[in-house]
Amino acid sequence: MPVRVGLSGADVARKILATNNISDVCVESTPGELSDHYDPRDKVVRLSEDIYHGRSISALGIAAHEVGHAIQDNKGYLPMRIRSGLFPAVMLGQMLGPWLMIIGIMLRSASGFGFGDQIAIVGLVFYASVFLFQLVTLPVEINASQRAVKALASGGYLLEGEEISGGKKVLTAAAFTYIAAALYSLLELAYWAWRVFGSRQRD
Repeated sequence: MPVRVGLSGADVARKILATNNISDVCVESTPGELSDHYDPRDKVVRLSEDIYHGRSISALGIAAHEVGHAIQDNKGYLPMRIRSGLFPAVMLGQMLGPWLMIIGIMLRSASGFGFGDQIAIVGLVFYASVFLFQLVTLPVEINASQRAVKALASGGYLLEGEEISGGKKVLTAAAFTYIAAALYSLLELAYWAWRVFGSRQRD
């Protein structure tokens, strides 16, 4: 649905940044779909071309959401800082965790090698960081959406009524994707915990 104010996602992103006195963050177009993100290292809000040039409620909502992350970074929002600190451990845990668990389970099953239990448990702990990251991500994303709705309404970028309601629906739907990701991560962690501890009991 097109917005009556006639601004693009990039226009609104830059205006919200200016309103919050953030001058060290730029807004860029990036190729691909669903590639919208804020890069705290380079201080860049990157918007996919449809969002960057788009003049719809969805485009403005997503652009404002990503700027919400820039505002969080600027204000030192604690959950965002925790999530950034967890990121290196998550990458390591996502890569090594399953392999360590598989190797540990195989060693235990093949030879009853007691050290296999320890390897599998270390792998499970590594992999638990993925769920922890998803859990910390929830308040970060929900807060960014709340900041986006407030900025769009107070700045007059979305008008009262259907536009504000539509913006809230877009951002609520986005928040549910992160809730779904956290639940999926919990299910995966529970599965691996069952493999590590459940198979040990059977052995």
